[in-house]
Amino acid sequence: MEDAFGHHVWATVRLIDTCLALSPPQLETTVPGTYGSILGTMRHLVGADAWYLFDMTGEPDFRIDEERMDLRDLRAVMESNVDAWSRLLSGSPDPDLFLTETDEGDGSNIRATMGIRLAQAVHHGTDHRSQICTALTNLGVEPPAIDVWDFGEQNGRVVEIPPTP
Repeated sequence: MEDAFGHHVWATVRLIDTCLALSPPQLETTVPGTYGSILGTMRHLVGADAWYLFDMTGEPDFRIDEERMDLRDLRAVMESNVDAWSRLLSGSPDPDLFLTETDEGDGSNIRATMGIRLAQAVHHGTDHRSQICTALTNLGVEPPAIDVWDFGEQNGRVVEIPPTP
């Protein structure tokens, strides 16, 4: 799990770093079939990540107002989230523990296990990073290498062994 969440944060930070070079009009780029603009999608991705941490820990400090944040603010949140995810995982959360949250919009309750919530956090990030990469490609900007193998190679968790002669 540490690798999954380490990758999740690392990939998001790398993608934010690429987006920092974009102009304001480029950040407003949208591509059909994706969440929204590059900046809007990044705000949603980071805001949801903070929400998942709040939801699973109950710590109100994780709540952020992502709609007012620029990319540098979003990057700082993600960088701090790596430690938060690590702390949560180091407590060996019970994957079968049901958590209940109340929808702030309509007041309904949602019950889901900790395991499903952890999987959702990782999946959600992957999905929206992919959408942002699609928008970057549409702009002619090369997206950063952010797959799990790249993360593993950078951190010494994936090592290529050349063939023996």
